Amino acid sequence: MARSIAIKETLGDRIFIAGVYTFLSLVLLIVLIPLIYILSASFSSPQAVVTGKVTLWPVDFSLAGYKAVFNNPQIGTGFLNSLFYTVVGTLINVTLTIMLAYPLARKTFYGRNVFMIILVITMMFEGGLIPSYLVVKGLGLIDTRLAMILPGAFAVFQVIIARTFFQTSIPDELAEAAELDGCSDLRFIFSIVLPLSKPIIAVMTLMYAVGHWNAYFDALIYLRNPDIFPLQIILRNILILNSVDASMMANVDQMMAQQGLKDLLKYSLIVVSSAPVLMIYPFVQKHFVKGVMIGSLKG
Repeated sequence: MARSIAIKETLGDRIFIAGVYTFLSLVLLIVLIPLIYILSASFSSPQAVVTGKVTLWPVDFSLAGYKAVFNNPQIGTGFLNSLFYTVVGTLINVTLTIMLAYPLARKTFYGRNVFMIILVITMMFEGGLIPSYLVVKGLGLIDTRLAMILPGAFAVFQVIIARTFFQTSIPDELAEAAELDGCSDLRFIFSIVLPLSKPIIAVMTLMYAVGHWNAYFDALIYLRNPDIFPLQIILRNILILNSVDASMMANVDQMMAQQGLKDLLKYSLIVVSSAPVLMIYPFVQKHFVKGVMIGSLKG
């Protein structure tokens, strides 16, 4: 039986690897410490937050921030709106992306290179904000839920990734064999292509869903009715537009309590708005890595 021969690392290799781990550890700390602080502050008392006592561990454990979040009807409405935009928007995004990417991946599709050139051009050149607004307005989508979904119905970058995946993972011979067996194009897609494309579907679903969940600029431009605002607009209003009432300046204790509750509400709302994405990611992470690697092998 042949024995495996271990390659001895040189001193330079060890120094390089140690440097890489040190750098990655520093990056991890830079990213992780603010997240831990936000989580700890959300479970602390308003007084501890406003006086700066919170570091990396909750001080005077309290759920006042989360009670204020869930008792606010505007936040609940925004959460449901964001959930609607994310679910419906992602379903439309993934469907249209697959419908466009799969034909472009087949060599039998006449003119596919021309369509790809047109799509790539749209990545480099765009009309801008004002023409986009005029188009949405002309279609009668202003102040409607569709304004958050239809203008970004698919992303060219996602189409390119999905097309590359189909070219790499779904050989033409498989389609020809299915056609010889009497399989129609639609049945081939639903019975063969989609089951084999779970990794790339997971990638697209996660990217589109995160984009919809975090979207606020389109809502800021196209929406006026607070009843259809997404959660991110509510979060923006609390983080940016809230200020201490000047009439409370005479009462310092009351002002500090009010400011502490506002800060606590901010941290709690950040945690609540980030939780759905953090809960979904572990379930698609293995498909996400596989899909990105396969989709990047061939352009």
